[in-house]
Amino acid sequence: MKIYSWNVNGLRAVINKGALQEFIQQENPDILCIQETKAKQGQAEIDLPEYEEIWNSAERPGYSGTAIFTKLKPLSTQNILPVDCNFQDDFGNPCDEGRVLTAEYEQFYLVDVYTPNSKRALERLKLRETLWDPTFLKYLKSLEKTKPVVVCGDFNAAHEEIDLARPKSNRRNAGFTDEERRGITNLLNAGFIDTFRTLHPDIQRYTWWSHWGHARENNVGWRIDYFFISKSLKKNLKSAEIYEHYMGSDHCPISIDLEF
Repeated sequence: MKIYSWNVNGLRAVINKGALQEFIQQENPDILCIQETKAKQGQAEIDLPEYEEIWNSAERPGYSGTAIFTKLKPLSTQNILPVDCNFQDDFGNPCDEGRVLTAEYEQFYLVDVYTPNSKRALERLKLRETLWDPTFLKYLKSLEKTKPVVVCGDFNAAHEEIDLARPKSNRRNAGFTDEERRGITNLLNAGFIDTFRTLHPDIQRYTWWSHWGHARENNVGWRIDYFFISKSLKKNLKSAEIYEHYMGSDHCPISIDLEF
């Protein structure tokens, strides 16, 4: 079972560029999790008759949002965090931004997430550290009581120095603060496995590049997109890959292969 994840930074844009069609034709994913759709269902038209579309769009038009395209029919789906979502800040409530989408399959829950960015001046860092990260982890652990969990998406943080090209100059920048990194550490300490780092412990590769300074051409990037899985699924994990050659977004797709 090949599961892919891609922050497309606007689904309509990546379709108009032909990038999504090329990717699906080449990779033929069983399941594709998308972040930052920036659209509601019906606003981004693509002919994919083999796939069921599941959407969680932001209330604010043209912003955030997640979607799952799946060949395998889920047993159930859920597009909310079933917890107290009183997270309001100056930027709104992240629980109204279409950031979490869950599909239940026979062997596992699949959670597609677009984690809130802490913002350039770290205006959303406190919300993320004290509310979003612990609440999201609590949600994953609640699912895990029933069956294993696969969680993927844009976590908007590089975990270790190996996960970004210039760690020293980014120590207090959004995406590499101690608080954001701790959120990922807490996920790992709770029993989830970073699939790419588990299979490729010493390889330095990236999933996102800034638009500035020819960062992608020079491969000055960050690994901020992940697949985490419950420890009980480690025996089923056959591969974890990054696909830097696919263009169309400032992120690239990633995948895992699970065998049951």
